This record gives sequence, structure tokens and C-alpha cells, in this order.
Amino acid sequence: MSADEDKNIFVSDQEILSLISAWKSQVGRDPTDDELARIINNLIDEEILYREALLLGLDQEDTIIKRRLAQKISFLKEESIPEIPTTEELKKYYENNKEKYYIEPSFTFTHYYFSENNSSLERSQQALNALKDNKKVKSDPFYLGKTFADESLRNINTNFGNIFSKQLIEADPNQWNGPFESTYGHHIVFINSVNPGYIPEMEEVLRQVEVDFLQIKREQAVKEFLNKIRSEYTIFINPDLKF
Repeated sequence: MSADEDKNIFVSDQEILSLISAWKSQVGRDPTDDELARIINNLIDEEILYREALLLGLDQEDTIIKRRLAQKISFLKEESIPEIPTTEELKKYYENNKEKYYIEPSFTFTHYYFSENNSSLERSQQALNALKDNKKVKSDPFYLGKTFADESLRNINTNFGNIFSKQLIEADPNQWNGPFESTYGHHIVFINSVNPGYIPEMEEVLRQVEVDFLQIKREQAVKEFLNKIRSEYTIFINPDLKF
């Protein structure tokens, strides 16, 4: 391209329509004539600054610009994947990745909490004996509350610790159990119900399967593109460079 040709800027209809669409999404209305003129002028100013920056070589050795351009071409390759996979593609992907969609067990339970700073093991054992004798129990306040409904095992691990979770799994429902040790002290626990873990039918998690499948396909598209063109490049690295 000659120097004169490099000074020509062509603004396509699609560019203007895209800018108007972006404006409407952000502002919630069509731009006025003055606003549209400013939008187009900003686009032209940006193009002029971009070309002048290239002429000055400002794109060279700039990590941020390189990263942005690399991301952009990755997005272009990702967008080459059809947005609507076939049912057969989704079924095949799901069958090969069922364990990814495993739904964890969940528990509905009530507990009494005894702080580790206040003889938690002894007090929790006394409370368990009192409950078995139908006596009232005085416990410490727990910051997450007393009752949990359909709480996943993952959340229980996070909130109480792994030791508590293991004891909960082994406990008997519909009776008081304990003392259970947690990160914060000891607990006595009444399990109301347990929903066992299971692998769902694909229809139950279809939307997530589709999202995951498309993401994998996009990543594969970028990898395939790189593998295809990598051989066209020769890489030189200083073997004497010290890190």
C-alpha cells in the first residue's frame, strides 16, 4: 500500500451500524444527529491515531498490544465454531464427561454448636445426653445459623471442615448424633434428610453441557490454528540467556 493509499479511511455501513447498536445497548436509545456525528468522528480519530502509531512502530515490543491482538485473533478463531451443536454431538460429549456433572449429596440438618474456646467436647457430650433424656440444651450461637436445608457436601466442607463432613456422611438420620468436630469446635447434629449424590440425565443439565461443549470446541479451534501455522515460523532463543 502506498503512502497516499494509507491516508484513505473508508468507514463502512456495518461499522456505523455496529456503533449505533453499541450506543443503544449502553444508553437505551438511538443517538441524536450530533451524537452520531461524534461517534463517527471518534471512530475516524481512533483510526488515524492507530495508523500513526503503526508508522512510528509503537506496536513493536509492547506486551499489552501483543496480548490484545493475540486475544482478538483467538476470539475470531473461536467464533468460527457454530453456535448450535447437534444433539448427537452433545450426547457424545456428555457420555464422555458424565462425571463432570455429578450432583453431590445434600443434607438437611439442625445442629447445636459449642465453641472450642469453652470446653466444646465436654459440653457437646453433655448436651447430647440431655437431648436423649428430652431435656433442654443451651449452646453457643453459630454465625451461619442453626438449620441447613439441602446443603451440598461442598458447602458443608467449606463451612464446617472435612472432618465434620465425614462424620455427617456416616451418621444416622432422624436422631441426634455427635459430638462432631468442626473447624470451630464441636456440634451435635440431627439429620432430617439426605439426598444421595447422582449423575443426572443429560436433559437435566443440557444448558451447561452445551456451554461446556462449545467452550471445548472453541479452544480446539485455536489449538488447531496454532498447530497448522506453527511450522511456518522459525523461533530463535538465546541459549546463553541467564534467568
